[in-house]
Amino acid sequence: MTLYRLAIGIALTGTLAAAIAGLQGCTVNPATGGQSFTGFMSPQDELRVGREQHPEVLQQFGGVYNDPALAAYVQQIGTALARHSEMPDLVFTFTVLNSPVVNAFALPGGYVYVTRGLMALASDEAELAGVLAHEIGHVTARHTAQRYSQSVLAAIGTTVLGAVIGDFAELAQLGATAYLQSYSRDQEFQADELGVRYLTRAGYQPRAMASFLTKLQEDSRIAAEAAGRASEADKFDLFATHPRTLDRVERALSETPERPLANARRGRDEYLARIDGMLYGDDPEHGFVRGRAFVHPALRFRFEVPPGFRLVNGERHVTAVGPSGAQIKFHQVKRDDASAMDHLIGTLARGLRLDHVEGFEVNGMEGATGVTQMRAKDGPQDVRLVAMRVDPTTFHRFLFYTPPSLTRSLTPDLQATIYSLQRLTEAEAARVRAQRIWIRTVQPGDTAEQFSAGMADDPFRLRRFANLNDLPPRALPRPGEKVKVVTE
Repeated sequence: MTLYRLAIGIALTGTLAAAIAGLQGCTVNPATGGQSFTGFMSPQDELRVGREQHPEVLQQFGGVYNDPALAAYVQQIGTALARHSEMPDLVFTFTVLNSPVVNAFALPGGYVYVTRGLMALASDEAELAGVLAHEIGHVTARHTAQRYSQSVLAAIGTTVLGAVIGDFAELAQLGATAYLQSYSRDQEFQADELGVRYLTRAGYQPRAMASFLTKLQEDSRIAAEAAGRASEADKFDLFATHPRTLDRVERALSETPERPLANARRGRDEYLARIDGMLYGDDPEHGFVRGRAFVHPALRFRFEVPPGFRLVNGERHVTAVGPSGAQIKFHQVKRDDASAMDHLIGTLARGLRLDHVEGFEVNGMEGATGVTQMRAKDGPQDVRLVAMRVDPTTFHRFLFYTPPSLTRSLTPDLQATIYSLQRLTEAEAARVRAQRIWIRTVQPGDTAEQFSAGMADDPFRLRRFANLNDLPPRALPRPGEKVKVVTE
């Protein structure tokens, strides 16, 4: 299950005869028991691809989460599961990514990834193991090799005549531009079947796969509602691009010949102890969203967006989405432009015609702004560009996109966003601390409202708290039991 699109650079070399020999590469996969065509990606290719792409994954997903004990724990669980696979001699590498997004995926060659966001959502070791087992299933079923080989085969089908009478070098480059798309429904079901197999053989309760998916669905609904798009919950679902549904997981559970142990492991207490203190949400090095404010303690600045806008802290930009397609984008760049005006005209707006260009000052920072109009897929949009000089080589940029019909009414709020940008003192930055998962024991008289108070800026905090802890809204387990609490 992956949102990661992988560009595989495998150059096909040799002669047309070698390519035709590749067309005969149907083999019986020992994991699935069925024939699969993997003629254009050998197991050695898979190892190389995984090894080469691993650094890119780390760069794209925030790097490795810095907790050696947690990393060793996940590696231990994954290795134990992999021993029960049909590739027990393959060295699997399991990595916890420093990302708040709930995600998991695998690269060919045995590289498996889970985010700390996913680990925060999981309730016990069995749920985490279920995710890892599913990803191991994609590796052992060689789904990447299948999709890659099929894409090359399809391309050969349209070009083989030209290759016979022309230059075979063109065909040899087909693999260099191939992209591995989402897994098919059949492949997701195969990975579920294999995941159930490995999970059961390792002594875990296989129903943990279903319980985790149930939580993920609620997490997606909350995200959609928070964005004001409740009817589009499927677009906020990790599985929207690789359709793995609860129905198919239930089918895999019902059809497996494997039978769980009478005392199959869930491992809740140990799991909660392992994630106690784990970072939750944004990393301080990347800045925080706090309600309508974005605060960056490491770079020491903050700003606020208008009511009705939802902030998202992205990899390259901070984005705020507002009514009717209105949008704010913010990012910081390093440049040696002489002034904010030079940066606006010569760098940010290069090639654009700007109107109403003017300079200004905000909280001791020199600024420059101008407006233009661009055509988007939904029609024209007014765009205000803002450059603010923080120091001789650092500039903050705002881009405000508004439908022309809303520009006049939104202008005061957008101006307030610009004027809200301010530097933080060292003491102010030190007071902004990251949120973490803490494990607490329920005492008589405790309430869900008390436990969710640490998420005060989140209007969905009660639902998030309930979903993190497998509870109905506003409910608590019995005194003496443990819950996950999010707070600084």
